[in-house]
Amino acid sequence: MISRYTLPQMGSFWTDQSRWEWWLCIELLACEAQARLGKIPAKDLRLLWKKAKINPREILSMEAEVKHDIIAFVSSVAKSIGPAGRYLHMGLTSSDVLDTAFACQLREAGLLLERDLQNIISILKKQAVQFKETPLMGRTHGMHAEPITFGLKLAGWLVEFKRQQKRLKMAMEEISVGKISGAVGTYSQVPPSVETYVLKRLKLRPETVATQVVARDRHAFFFSVLAGIAGSVERVALEIRHLSRTELGELMEPFGKKQKGSSAMPHKKNPILAENLTGLARLVRSYAIPAQENIALWHERDISHSSVERVIAPDATIALDFMLQRLAELLGGMQVYPERMWANLNPTRRVVFSQEVLSALVEKGMSRDEAYRLVQKHALANQDFQVGLARDPEVLKKISRRELAALFDWKRKLKHVDSIIKRALK
Repeated sequence: MISRYTLPQMGSFWTDQSRWEWWLCIELLACEAQARLGKIPAKDLRLLWKKAKINPREILSMEAEVKHDIIAFVSSVAKSIGPAGRYLHMGLTSSDVLDTAFACQLREAGLLLERDLQNIISILKKQAVQFKETPLMGRTHGMHAEPITFGLKLAGWLVEFKRQQKRLKMAMEEISVGKISGAVGTYSQVPPSVETYVLKRLKLRPETVATQVVARDRHAFFFSVLAGIAGSVERVALEIRHLSRTELGELMEPFGKKQKGSSAMPHKKNPILAENLTGLARLVRSYAIPAQENIALWHERDISHSSVERVIAPDATIALDFMLQRLAELLGGMQVYPERMWANLNPTRRVVFSQEVLSALVEKGMSRDEAYRLVQKHALANQDFQVGLARDPEVLKKISRRELAALFDWKRKLKHVDSIIKRALK
């Protein structure tokens, strides 16, 4: 029953049916542990496993009356079993079942997100190698800085998603914690051996010091990691949007043969996938805040966290799952235009070699301030940078025309890119 299914869709992890199945699994495992202690007869335990049924309509009807989800669930399941149903929930409190089941649900969600991340990592690995020698203008403050390669940009995204995958694994470890320790965590009605047995079967660890609940700093960390992953998705999406702008035209989203970009302007190809991801990232980030606020509960607990988690757990995981799959679709079908990338390097009038000239002048004995003034004067002049320098007597006193020409070498700019990408691929 524990490994009863592998569900393909994130949304299915958060259905009433899925939640009830986890509750039933925990309740029956607790009974099994009690039977091992001699507190439940073997014949009754067999009846519990054989007859326990989930009746959704009855559970919801009972909950509408008693206003308590676990009571309604236990009452309905016990009714399906008969007299042996009295052993259900023996010594437990609601949060023993709720928090332990929540850990199982979050872990399932995390495993799916981890697979999504691995898919993106695999795509970026291939593309970083494919475009490692494709020159691209590097930009800072939105302005031309120095050339990089498109492969280097992809490698930067790759290692970021590797880090996010590592953080997600850490967060999953943090929330893979349950409790079967009773009303305030003191095991007054249920011995620790029951908790040990149940959590071992579920592949969870016990909360080190529980109150009535598992401490919510664990969950806050998990949702903060999801927010960080959404931020990485947005970083990629935003860059794709920028490089798709008409005046750059270096990238383009996948665009179907029958797709239409605008109701009014037939020529439009808008970066709608990337824009969609940018918007959704704002949503996922917002869920980290209430998760942080859930940490502080009254005394041994209140239920202010419960209503929050019923919303943010399905919403954040479903939205992020969708985002990661959409990003994979975007990256996998992205149209890359190397010729436009190269063309966009040329309008700089070769001023991107200003640092090489500055360093060369300093090495030849000129003070840094004087060299900077001289190089900046030519870089900001409305003429070809190299031509202007080659006509300046002050420059030629320090550097010959031949030495100067050697500084204007694109390959020299990019000589270490291959080793950086290899480092990213390790």
